[in-house]
Amino acid sequence: MSRAVTEAEAAVRRRITEVENAFGDPDDAANSVGFAALLAADEREELSAEAERRLDAIGFGAEFVPVGLGGRLARADVLARVLRPVFRRDVALGFGYGITSLFAASAVWAGGSTGQRERLADLMRAGGRTGIVHHSLAHGTTMWQGEVVARPHVRGFVLNGRKDGVVNAERAGAFVVYARTGQGQGQGPASHSVLLLEPDTVTGSALRVLPRQPSTGMRGCRFAGLEFADCPVPAGALVGEPGQGMQLALRTFQLNRSLVSSVLLGAADTVLRAAVRTGLTGREGCLGRRQRAVLAAVFADLLLCDAMASAALRSLHLFPDSAHLGAAAVKYLVPDLVREDLEELGTVLGAAGYRRDSAHGFLQKLLRDLPAAGLGHTGTAACQAVLIPQLPLLARRSWGVTQDVPDLLFATRQPLAPLALESLEVAGGEDRLVAALLGAVRRLRDGGGPHPDLAGDGARALLGTLAEAFAAELAELRHRFRAAVLDSRTLAAGAQWAALTDRYVMVAAAGAALGHWVRLEEDTDPFLADPAWLVLALCRLAGRLGLRLPDAPPDCVERVYGEAVARLRTGRGYDLHDVAYDVSGGAPDGPVRTGRTA
Repeated sequence: MSRAVTEAEAAVRRRITEVENAFGDPDDAANSVGFAALLAADEREELSAEAERRLDAIGFGAEFVPVGLGGRLARADVLARVLRPVFRRDVALGFGYGITSLFAASAVWAGGSTGQRERLADLMRAGGRTGIVHHSLAHGTTMWQGEVVARPHVRGFVLNGRKDGVVNAERAGAFVVYARTGQGQGQGPASHSVLLLEPDTVTGSALRVLPRQPSTGMRGCRFAGLEFADCPVPAGALVGEPGQGMQLALRTFQLNRSLVSSVLLGAADTVLRAAVRTGLTGREGCLGRRQRAVLAAVFADLLLCDAMASAALRSLHLFPDSAHLGAAAVKYLVPDLVREDLEELGTVLGAAGYRRDSAHGFLQKLLRDLPAAGLGHTGTAACQAVLIPQLPLLARRSWGVTQDVPDLLFATRQPLAPLALESLEVAGGEDRLVAALLGAVRRLRDGGGPHPDLAGDGARALLGTLAEAFAAELAELRHRFRAAVLDSRTLAAGAQWAALTDRYVMVAAAGAALGHWVRLEEDTDPFLADPAWLVLALCRLAGRLGLRLPDAPPDCVERVYGEAVARLRTGRGYDLHDVAYDVSGGAPDGPVRTGRTA
């Protein structure tokens, strides 16, 4: 991306700096919201009250409220970047303070009345929480189990049922309830409706908050159950139309999936930073070749994941008819890649990864938190359910047919029209990430890409080989999916289709990374313009696909490792934005000290 800082990008950086300054140096043991303090709070199964107070002080709740309602939420990709400073300190804090409130409120932003939206906006801007009562999901975690039924009443609805595992059940100022209003026990398109319930309006024992439930991961979050017993709800609580619950869920899941995948990279950033620091301060003073290769590979993976997540988030604005495809693909792939990367980083951290008093202990905490955050089997299965039925259609109508995507999809410093959740479609559309892959292949054949003189011809030649290999993999997938029987009841359940979907999401990730790189501008940071990181990331994807291709050249590994060390020393994040954000030294409430300006 260009080094030139647009006015919009400067505003984003100011918001990120405000969050960083609110938290101070995470490595300072005296900082009451540093890593040591946050890990101690996790041991007590609490969120840091001081951390929440500091977020309240900067009005962080406004980040989840649309600009049209007096908040700051305009761009989904910007929200992810502003959230990363929170998630790189504590995933449970990120979920417990606000992101679950957004997941709840997004149905109201998408389909609520003017009054509903204004009341909820007032609550959240003031730092209040909104709880979400999900519909029941077979084979889901506790958060997805249980059922609430709403039956018509003369004044509206009466709710009955129980739902376990509701985040912030004890302190939410509002609940967004996905209640069954249709007949039977199925999950048909009109089986559920959404209700906005304000607990202050409920009297007696009609709504009871059950005792808090302990959790293995995100231990600081307040998980508790809700029990409804003939709970009256006024007709005005209905969000949208009766039976619109599933449609609203499918729309808003697109934001949820893309956003979670992106903010997760902030947490992985912390572990990578700790691993690089451990290597530099070890007894030998330097790392061996294998350990340097691990750190370089993980860094390359994070850059690839960032490219994919950013494209998915910007698609919500640019391609509302087909953003659901990228959202499902990124949530399908990124959590798995991050888990693999964390395991690899554990080999560098060694015993330090089990310490509980610093950033080193963040590795074990993060591994516990990820399943509780919905980044396990349930999330993968839900994304499969979105992708598998549509891939045969895409193979016929989109792959190789859809034109290359506009540059704006990857121009992360350029503004976008405000997010309009109500405009998102839940099926159909075109596959933009595959189009980006094929467009990048054409550009590379024509000698496209930034600064050909920045890297040796060998790296660029290998990049072209890798791009062609992913295009060939796409051609094979196209053949396989075009042969699928679209009406087959076994399509979504068959193991062979799940395996092919695994391969598809890696092709989509390659398309996002290549699409980003070939569009980098002439004044791009030299490291990001260097194909070394992209070659390394694509080699790892190709290995996961079982493709027989040359290994990344050793000098690619060394260049990426060298940048990982440089970013640690200059306090820059391990992402595509290359912005200094680290807070180091001084008092915990002191200003951000940056190693350089970008």
